Amino acid sequence: MKLLVKNIKKLVQIEDMPKTWVAGSDMKELPSIDDAYLYIYDGLFADFGPMSSCPDHPDAEVVDATGCMVFPSFCDSHTHLVYAGSREIEYVDKIRGLSYEEIAKRGGGILNSAERLRAASEDELFESAMERINEIVSLGTGAVEVKSGYGLSTESELKMLRVIRRIRSESPITVKSTFLGAHAVPMEYRGRQSEYVDLIVKEMIPQVAAENLADYIDVFCDKGFFTVEETERMLEAAAKYGLRPKIHANELALSGGIQLGVKHSALSVDHLEFTGEEEIASLLDSTTMATLLPGAAFFLGMDYPPARKMIDAGLPVALASDYNPGSSPSGDMKFILSLACVKMRMVPEEAINAATINSAYAMGLSGTHGSISRGKIANFFITKPIPSYEYMPYAYTQKLVDRVFLNGKRI
Repeated sequence: MKLLVKNIKKLVQIEDMPKTWVAGSDMKELPSIDDAYLYIYDGLFADFGPMSSCPDHPDAEVVDATGCMVFPSFCDSHTHLVYAGSREIEYVDKIRGLSYEEIAKRGGGILNSAERLRAASEDELFESAMERINEIVSLGTGAVEVKSGYGLSTESELKMLRVIRRIRSESPITVKSTFLGAHAVPMEYRGRQSEYVDLIVKEMIPQVAAENLADYIDVFCDKGFFTVEETERMLEAAAKYGLRPKIHANELALSGGIQLGVKHSALSVDHLEFTGEEEIASLLDSTTMATLLPGAAFFLGMDYPPARKMIDAGLPVALASDYNPGSSPSGDMKFILSLACVKMRMVPEEAINAATINSAYAMGLSGTHGSISRGKIANFFITKPIPSYEYMPYAYTQKLVDRVFLNGKRI
């Protein structure tokens, strides 16, 4: 299939030589072309440039983008979008003053979702998850990482991961799967946390690996959840099966999760609301991406991660939605751009880099996603007519994604 997008007002996030990520002051750079064309062949970006040099492609389908901009699809590297039921009652509890930890201690939060998920069938989970997948695709996301973690038993964790595998096979969006059995300690193991870690190490990880159900392993290494020692034990067990870490770290306290992630070459450490000089120093010169989830801080009323301090220190940062029923019930990456700019003082160029190139790296896709580069998968969207790319985070409630293309095909 051949597709030619013509008369593009601005073609955003182009690369002649693809980067692994963008860090520090380089995050303020956003290569773009005014009055551009984009040519797609066989589902890949084949060529681009100014309209004045647009080649003739008489056999290509032509799309007119006059007045509109073209962006590479967002890459959402941290979600929990396979779940059974919403948690709006806990939302009201938060408004009334209960903390995230207090709700969790009384059986709410993750444990509430686990109870519901265990009762749901794979078909029910798949159908509800596909509604969310279709929603995020319409909002401009072209690659998504999905975690398990609401099962908290071998059977239910495997059920979640099989649903994620089915999404990958039946949806055009690119999907990465992460095993998160260590999302919380289930009620039946309260007071016996080490036994639950044993279950993950001796039973869950081997079965996940045997069915090839996950690309990565994640652990909630934080105050009130799993210790550094427990986390390290699970990461070492997973490494024997080739599962690279992606860690929930430092959302609730200075937990040591960031340093542990760096030690074990985690692909990313995520949340990072509590990040100081020592944590930043450990991330510098590592291969671990700092992934920030401002949707969770917004919804929970927490302090935001120190994005400005991280970038000014020379780090790359990524952005993701944390789409889940309890602490971030939205997968709108355009809104995440807005939160990054308004609440974390990132300029629009930094936020766009963080939600494309850097978030592609944070899910192991920097070679194929995250920018408009020859040979990469042709996942992109065309905006409605807008005055500038800065308008994307500025107009924080406007629906600006107009036409979505995945693998070079209109969705």
